[in-house]
Amino acid sequence: MLLAALLDAGAEQKAVEGAFGALPVEGVRLERREVRRHGFRAAHVTVVAAESAVRRGLGEVLDVVARARLPETVAEFAAGVFRRLAAAEGRVHGIPAEQVHFHEVGALDAIADVVGCAVALHSLGLLGDGARRIVGPVAVGSGTVTGAHGTIPVPGPAVLGLLTAAGAPIAAHPAAMELCTPTGAALLCALATGYGPPPALTPSAVGTGAGTADPRGHPNVLRVLLGDAPDAPAPWTSAPLHRVDTTVDDLDPRIWPDLLDALRAAGAADAWCTPALTRKGRPGQVLSVLVDAERLDLVCAVVFEQTTTLGVRVSPVDRRSLPRDQVEVAVAGGHVPVKRGYLAGRLVTVQPEYDEAAALARRAGLPVAAVLDQARARAAQPGPAT
Repeated sequence: MLLAALLDAGAEQKAVEGAFGALPVEGVRLERREVRRHGFRAAHVTVVAAESAVRRGLGEVLDVVARARLPETVAEFAAGVFRRLAAAEGRVHGIPAEQVHFHEVGALDAIADVVGCAVALHSLGLLGDGARRIVGPVAVGSGTVTGAHGTIPVPGPAVLGLLTAAGAPIAAHPAAMELCTPTGAALLCALATGYGPPPALTPSAVGTGAGTADPRGHPNVLRVLLGDAPDAPAPWTSAPLHRVDTTVDDLDPRIWPDLLDALRAAGAADAWCTPALTRKGRPGQVLSVLVDAERLDLVCAVVFEQTTTLGVRVSPVDRRSLPRDQVEVAVAGGHVPVKRGYLAGRLVTVQPEYDEAAALARRAGLPVAAVLDQARARAAQPGPAT
């Protein structure tokens, strides 16, 4: 659906087909046609792939991308999508990302989907450092779906893992079907420089991509809107949030770490405690939570259920956040995820994930600080970080 919408918005189909021909795999070709969904025109794309018995893991998929000799930004984007998928599947199944075999995701059509979207984004000029790519709340659907591991609930665990790791908002939807696949979630998370409603812009093109399914309840389409900002964009994204505060002085202190984890799992953007001197001189904590409007009630319920408070204070705040990405860097015989933040296109924040760095340090017999320093230096280097 994303590939169809990008092509409908003006991406070069010949560039996408040329990339398909460069993939060192069995034959892959693109079929495009117009369809109607609830009376509206949309583009529909089918990737036609040869039968294949090859079972590909992360290493094999990355090798396919590397050997295709794609433009650097295209190859880096496509490889990043598959690394996100492998990391999410690895967390779901409790195995390292390198041991993940993708099943449906590793099939030829999915490789073509990811590479095709990367090429389409590149042809539209959307992979450059100055491009803002805003993704709205992701409708995930409900019900169940049958995959390689049997029947699983919708949204699937890999989809939730991907969206959670990226801080992507999800939206309720009445459809009892899968609306976002792991591949789709990984693509959205990889391309997003921010989330929310469309920013101020002068529209230049609109693309609509249709899914194969045509349910009665809603038009199964995805829309891409292209445009130019009227002025120089701010070097950060802004989003309205709510801040929930409450003062607690009679809670077992051992509960606080699990409570903060529960709030983040419920969708809080952040949660923390500040020591305070409360009534009658008793030491306590001020619990503070940042959350969007859609998850406000859920977060309040967690606070009431898991603390002793009888009331909370809710106030509106405006959060400004830097565009960011996440890469994996090779360090000490392993890989460490690193988050990077950009201010006006300039790299200003490079922060390795501590738990992964600590685990690698233990395996390699190195100080954690040394692994963190190496990962930070590697991720700060220009060019591909992996």
